[in-house]
Amino acid sequence: MTTIDDALERDRAIPDLDWRAFPERTVHDVFAAPSGGLARVSLGEPRRGRVVLLPGVTGSKEDFTLMLPLLAEAGYRVESYDLAGQYESAGAGPENLSPPRERYDYDLFIADLYAVLEAGPTPAHVLGYSFAGLVAQLALAERPELVASLTLLSTPPATGQVFRGIKRIGRFSGVTSPQQGAALLLWGIRNNLNRVPPRRLAFVRDRFELTRRSSVDDIVHLMMTTPDFTQSVRDAPIPKLVAVGARDLWPIEQHSAYARHIGARLAVYATGHSPCETAPHQLVRDMLRLFEPH
Repeated sequence: MTTIDDALERDRAIPDLDWRAFPERTVHDVFAAPSGGLARVSLGEPRRGRVVLLPGVTGSKEDFTLMLPLLAEAGYRVESYDLAGQYESAGAGPENLSPPRERYDYDLFIADLYAVLEAGPTPAHVLGYSFAGLVAQLALAERPELVASLTLLSTPPATGQVFRGIKRIGRFSGVTSPQQGAALLLWGIRNNLNRVPPRRLAFVRDRFELTRRSSVDDIVHLMMTTPDFTQSVRDAPIPKLVAVGARDLWPIEQHSAYARHIGARLAVYATGHSPCETAPHQLVRDMLRLFEPH
């Protein structure tokens, strides 16, 4: 699945681009979810199905700018939205629920995902990026009829306290509070520890100005207390893909073992934590093979 081919060459040629510039005919709207208005983009017609792409903590729909046209050209309707509390969905939060709650929790993110899925044709192909991969697995475990396939992109290969497996610093995560963990996460991104190009870094820093800090703190807490859903995910009779960069935060050995445990294929790219930005052609190629294996 990861041999050198045209997809790899196209990924190597990606320039430093404006991540706010979506393809022509992209539709922008605000979806009325249980937690509030979610900023959403969509592109393409569902001739071959529907794909929903979920960004992770501190992320946004713009993380999939390069993937949208590739999936649409292949005959799929592709959608993505900013998670509640993140970027242009910063106004969505637990205070909007009925009855209101104080903190972001897994039920909030799962309910929002269900609402998005049920607003269009189902089952849909779902990709969860990093934290959103945990949300997607919980959603699959409870409502498998809504999901046609599952792609876990750079998703923590664990449940419980998922940071414990991170390279080098994972052993210290047990003594770190969610607020401290969130502060460390934000510091690393702002200071470009991932060494992203200048225009990408400028967008990421601008995005922080809108993202609600309380949502980041709460999500880090959730990632330290993730329920064990692995048996239900393993039992789900759908194709699954674990897609990850060779330089991801978690070791490839852990991703490989997790893929085997849940019955998923494994794709490894010569990149870091964000293959949707740096290896979109390879990732879409492997997703299309997952959607239609025959």
